[in-house]
Amino acid sequence: MDRISELASKSAAVIFTKSTCCMCHSIKALFYELGASPAVYELDQDHAHGNEMERALRGLGCSPAIPAVFIGGKYVGSAKDVISRHVDGSLKQMLINAKAIWF
Repeated sequence: MDRISELASKSAAVIFTKSTCCMCHSIKALFYELGASPAVYELDQDHAHGNEMERALRGLGCSPAIPAVFIGGKYVGSAKDVISRHVDGSLKQMLINAKAIWF
């Protein structure tokens, strides 16, 4: 849990993903399209801590556990939540407020 909090607060935008997850890929692509360069942590590539971090994300209420998106150190949600925020226009403003993008 501490590792998740530490990593989530190190960058303006952070995405915990798995390299084989199509929704994770879509969320990363969305962030890149918006001009953000999120810190991306591929849990299936982190053999030392990946499973532990996935359990910690579930413990935080992340459902599904991946993708898990943090902006400004705060949990935003999974793919469904991020896409909803993008559709209503609030995702871009969140990224601007966290200084993940500039407009």
